[in-house]
Amino acid sequence: MPNRVAHFEIQADDPERAARFYTDVFGWEIKKWEGGQMEYWLIMTAEKDSKELGINGGLLRRPCQPPALEQGTNAYTCTMIVEDYDAIEKKILAAGGKVAMPKFALKGMAWQGYYIDTENNVFGIHQPDEKAA
Repeated sequence: MPNRVAHFEIQADDPERAARFYTDVFGWEIKKWEGGQMEYWLIMTAEKDSKELGINGGLLRRPCQPPALEQGTNAYTCTMIVEDYDAIEKKILAAGGKVAMPKFALKGMAWQGYYIDTENNVFGIHQPDEKAA
């Protein structure tokens, strides 16, 4: 299918720390790729033969300083669909993440919020819920 996101990358000052964060919070499998010319970790967000929709990605060492707070971003912000927003938020905070924008309702559709990981990257979580108000 053309024009769909098929891969994402997360830049990190400390890739091992970032890998622990995303593994602890979302249960992703993250393994260092030994075949490349640069340090790179492969991110599998679901089992290899899973029928679930989604994308896999990569993790690499940040090549330069991230923008300062309130300067916007120089990357994509990915949002993960979750089954239990509050449980995932607890995991995010326990793993060293911070709240960027607290949980809010997308009325009649879902709960949404944004967080900052251990590498100052912003990401979202989204729990579908027709009763969100």
